[in-house]
Amino acid sequence: MSNPFRALGEERRSGRRKVATRRTSHAPALRQLADAVLEAPDLASLARLLTQRLPEALGMPQATLLVWDRKLDVFQALLPGETQTRPLRPGEPGVEAPATRFLLSEGQVLETGKSGDGVLVPLMARTGLVGVLVLGGRPERRRAPLRASEARLLSAIALRASIALENQVYLRELVSSERMAALGTMAGMLVHDFRGPLTVIRGYAESLGQPLPPETIRERSRMITDAVDRLERMTSETLDFARGGGRLVRRCFEAATVVEELLGSVAEEFPSLELVRDVAVPKGTVACVDVDKLRRVVGNIAANAMDAMGGGGRFHVSARVENGRGGDGQRLVLLLADEGPGVPEEIRGRVFEPFVTKGKKRGTGLGLAVARRFVEDHGGTIELLPEGPGARFRIALPLASGAGAA
Repeated sequence: MSNPFRALGEERRSGRRKVATRRTSHAPALRQLADAVLEAPDLASLARLLTQRLPEALGMPQATLLVWDRKLDVFQALLPGETQTRPLRPGEPGVEAPATRFLLSEGQVLETGKSGDGVLVPLMARTGLVGVLVLGGRPERRRAPLRASEARLLSAIALRASIALENQVYLRELVSSERMAALGTMAGMLVHDFRGPLTVIRGYAESLGQPLPPETIRERSRMITDAVDRLERMTSETLDFARGGGRLVRRCFEAATVVEELLGSVAEEFPSLELVRDVAVPKGTVACVDVDKLRRVVGNIAANAMDAMGGGGRFHVSARVENGRGGDGQRLVLLLADEGPGVPEEIRGRVFEPFVTKGKKRGTGLGLAVARRFVEDHGGTIELLPEGPGARFRIALPLASGAGAA
């Protein structure tokens, strides 16, 4: 005959084992989450971990992340499923978040006496408060929303999240600071370079109101037009650099036709340069390129050559078809050279970086940076050759295989 008390004891012990199992079921997920928090690559990834995976691991309905903005002295809210923060300013609509009656402090859950069942988790880093995490409570746990083991693990996650959040905020501020410094440098260069053409335009425009011979009027009108063209080129150069690369409108042409287009553009835009041509491109060779972008490449180098040679001189252009390095297919190779003093030694290694210039009378210091970007967008290379006497550049562009010319 079975013993009812023994069966009852076994049932109670089984119940305790089930309760213990339920109490520790969240621990593995929380430990895994603690490791993932430190590896979050950006703020959006960190926010997803805290507002989506953390509530799931705890069995809570939701979570809201508030990031403290030290510059504006306001909280920035990051809601579940969102990647952009929104500022919480007085008088503006807030965000929905659970009412918090509990506070997590040093691994313990403290009751604040307020209404609600949510948990407030401060995110404290080396510099102080960097954010707050608001967790929705569990309806089935009215007295204590977290067990002791969960509270300890959540404190560890909060500490790691605070460090990660502080690093992300610092990185964002650093990037913003560097961007502002670059914009300041660009603005300073533009103000300096725009002043010359604007002075020419203003001076000659004012003089046109006076009685002048027709030849003088035509000459000054031409100089005003040239100054406006210079401003247009500098503006386009700056915009091309700021917008980034990758946007090409390719068309397939005979490579020899492309070279003639480029040379014709240089002759038209820089009439004071004497073009010395050496073009030997086999008939039937096809190049699929964005001709307008390549005009800018060659034009920027020609403008530097004209400036280096005091406004005029001989500009050498040769074109060949060569086998690519390392069996990389055929390439159209352009050699562009002037007869000026060459690139100063102190900037040769940085000549394709933005704003790097020395001794130039005009320009933004972006010409060669833009040229490199356009050439690389084509899958090509551009380099400054070591031998002189003047500045010598080599451009190699990949040729089309099996494409028909336009």
